[in-house]
Amino acid sequence: MSVLDFIAFFIYTIIFSFFFSISRKKIKDENLKKYHRQGFWIKVMTAFCYAIFAQYISIGDTTTLYYPEGYNLYKLIWNNPSNLGLLLGPGTDIDATMLENSSQVGYFKDPSNFMVIRITTILCFFSFGKYMVINLIFSMIAFTGVWKLYLFFYEQYPQLHRQFAIAILYLPTFIFWSSGILKDPISISALGWFTYALYQIAYHKKNIIKYGIIILITIYIFTIIKIYILIAYLPAFIVFLLFKNAALIKSKMGKVLLVSFFIIASLFGFVGISNSMKDAVVDYAGEDITEGIVTYQKNYAKQGERREGAYFSLGVEFDGSMGSLAKMAPAAIIATLYRPFLWESKNISTLLSSFESLTLMLFTIFVLFKVGIKKFIITIFKKPLVLYCYFFSIVFALFVGATTLNFGTLVRYKIPCMPFYVISLYLILYYNNKIKNIGPKVPQTTAFP
Repeated sequence: MSVLDFIAFFIYTIIFSFFFSISRKKIKDENLKKYHRQGFWIKVMTAFCYAIFAQYISIGDTTTLYYPEGYNLYKLIWNNPSNLGLLLGPGTDIDATMLENSSQVGYFKDPSNFMVIRITTILCFFSFGKYMVINLIFSMIAFTGVWKLYLFFYEQYPQLHRQFAIAILYLPTFIFWSSGILKDPISISALGWFTYALYQIAYHKKNIIKYGIIILITIYIFTIIKIYILIAYLPAFIVFLLFKNAALIKSKMGKVLLVSFFIIASLFGFVGISNSMKDAVVDYAGEDITEGIVTYQKNYAKQGERREGAYFSLGVEFDGSMGSLAKMAPAAIIATLYRPFLWESKNISTLLSSFESLTLMLFTIFVLFKVGIKKFIITIFKKPLVLYCYFFSIVFALFVGATTLNFGTLVRYKIPCMPFYVISLYLILYYNNKIKNIGPKVPQTTAFP
């Protein structure tokens, strides 16, 4: 990086600040204005910090693959516009001799890797190829989706605005790992937009064409970048929408039958999607779920034997059966939500994550102590919003924890479920009258009175 990178970052920050301030003027709610402003500047600061971190502290895909290869394609197209066709076809069409580093040709076979490289290349034309600026743009892309996710939860319970801000706008690992040239900012943005758009169509029944297009775009992004997020997320969110809409039916039996039918249908749909997309999902689901977990665990074990690092074991033998998967589930979930422990941290990134994991563990214990185990469980199954948040976070934590036995990777892979887990804890406190000084409750529509 040069001095020009920092100057360009400052200039583009002013530009983004100007455009976001214009959109902020349309917001009438003062709380929303405040959080939008705070969320924006937090993403700007984390984009700056991530750029420094990836360049000088922890070298990874950002500075060894995505940016250098994206910048290289940018130069090839700039010097010869006929090379523009390289962005339109698959990464496998690009000859190794054209790459910045020919040894990375294998990474171009993965559509998700090439998608990030392709986006980086396009952004180079709008940023003069400046590394710091492209990190900022990725962060802003993430912020648009993060804000939509916040709006969705804010609409459910405006009085919990501060708690939702902590879970979505302030959560350290969530905002940090969605602030650089990575797959994560794109997938997080897609998750927020998908949630908001589907809710607008399914519940409010408005702007169907507009939000329908957004849903199609986000689904396409998920299929290329990280399809397993959508597969884990969709059943939980559909269950929430069904419970929300089931309240429109007066008959209790009708509610039960409607919700039961669509829950079963969504589960069958989940299995069907999993089987059809199993290659893209790296065997996260469907018939090959157990084989995928075994393969991933063996690969991480071999990596751990070859070198010391942030590799870890769940301490549970997995033989490929669903029974052993069930036994492994608690360890996998704990690994995702509460590890690395302080003594397991071997570098600055995992150390910072371990402090957040410790805080989350203490917060979970606090909620259990404050509410009680019985009410904790009852609230999850009784309240649709809690069921949706908790169900998604736990299922996602299971499969990420079972397949990602490296703390450095786990810290990034787990971020989609973290806000939902924190929100579920806040909601459990709220429903049991353990959050004070937030004003009167606004009743939420539930499936069963």
